[in-house]
Parts: sequence; C-alpha cells; structure tokens
Amino acid sequence: MIAYVNGTVTYKDPAYAIIDVNGIGYEIRISLQTYTSLPEYGERCKLVTYLNIREDAHILYGFWGVDEKRLFLDLIGISGVGPSTALVMLSSLSSNEIRQGIVDEDLRLIQSIKGIGLKTAQRVILELKDKIRKEAFGITEIKSFGSQSNTIRSEALAALITLGIPKVTAEKSLDVIIKREGQEMSVEQLIKLALR
Repeated sequence: MIAYVNGTVTYKDPAYAIIDVNGIGYEIRISLQTYTSLPEYGERCKLVTYLNIREDAHILYGFWGVDEKRLFLDLIGISGVGPSTALVMLSSLSSNEIRQGIVDEDLRLIQSIKGIGLKTAQRVILELKDKIRKEAFGITEIKSFGSQSNTIRSEALAALITLGIPKVTAEKSLDVIIKREGQEMSVEQLIKLALR
C-alpha cells in the first residue's frame, strides 16, 4: 500500500519517528537499527514501509533499508510472531545477526531476544533456515562462512551452481583453488579458475 515515505524528520525516538511529507506527519514504528540510521531533526530521509491493517488500527512500520523490511516480512510470516515481536527482534540484534543465528540454528541466540520462547525460536529457525540459506547466495553481507575470503568463496559457489555445476564438485574445486592460489582473489578470478 505505502511502499515508502520520503520527507523530513520532525520527531524520533527508539520506538517511532514522525516524518513530515508535504505537511502530513506519518507516525512510523521503527527498530533500533533504523533509529540509529535516521538523520537529525529537520533533515530529509526515506524509509521503506509496511502498513499493517488490523481491525482496530492501521500501523505503519518503517525500515532504513529493504533488507531489514524483507527480514521483518519473513518474521511476521511465522505463526506466533507478530509485527511488534518482529520489531523487538530487529531492535535486539542486527538483521545479519538474526539471519546468521537462524542459518547456524543457534537456538540460544534467537531465544535470548525478549519475548521469544523456546517454541517460537524453534519455529523461526525451522521455517526460515532454508529460505535464508538460499537468499545468502545473493547477499554478500551475510557471513555465511565467516571471513571475507569465505564470502568471496560463497559468491563464487553460488555463481558456479547457477551455471549448472553440481554443488559438491564446485565446492571441491573452489577449496583446491583457494588452497593453491591463496585467499587474495576476486570473485571473478575464482570463478574463471574453477571453470578451467
């Protein structure tokens, strides 16, 4: 419905902000991630938004980036996780930390978020781990394997799989190349060597 709000910050606190768009002030619920990224009062900003329509209220949620909104939508798609709980999750940990916790199946990390019990944490991990692993091939920010070189390796692996090379074969090939050539390579160089 409302894809984004582009205007001037007239008020902000860790729970919500008011953005003035041509004389109309939109009250937008935000996470701490978005709060720390918001500019000062009187400055312009653009927040991507999600409008939650309930029987008793229309609540606008705002996010500094599309990545945070995408994770929010994934979270609220899980039974037992509403918009308020998802916002608490995004305020407690960064988007990457949440994704990494889900991929690693780190039950303790997800359960450490206020309001998330054992069953909800299990459900979050169970329902999102495969989806996030698939998305991780396209997002370089996720530290799927840890270090910078492993991020490059994961990008190269995703490209090779897309080109039709079996995953096991591509992984073995990349590991041999990295061991032989060293870790200071670009994704393009790694892919070229693997395709030889």
